[in-house]
Amino acid sequence: MIDLEVLHRLQKILVERKTAAPDSSYVASLYAKGIDSICKKIAEEAAETIMAAKDGDRLHLVHEVTDLWFHSLMLLAQFDVGVDDVVAEFRRREGISGIDEKKRRGAEK
Repeated sequence: MIDLEVLHRLQKILVERKTAAPDSSYVASLYAKGIDSICKKIAEEAAETIMAAKDGDRLHLVHEVTDLWFHSLMLLAQFDVGVDDVVAEFRRREGISGIDEKKRRGAEK
């Protein structure tokens, strides 16, 4: 089972860093650069995750997914979306087939 407390602690730090001086931390500097920079970082980490998966290196894959989650959590914090919001969506989707979920989302557009 995932330790949500570590994600909650990280979320708290990410929220605090949103208003910190850009030179005080990596996270604060990335927030200061804006949404485009955060999104670029997520794209970079997603590409690195794919490459690690294709290499078949499990430890490298874990490291890259951790980086991807970290930057995704940063983006969520930028929009005042938290870990609990994402967990609630996972819970909502539990037991729903991917096909049905995609159909539901298509109907919303």
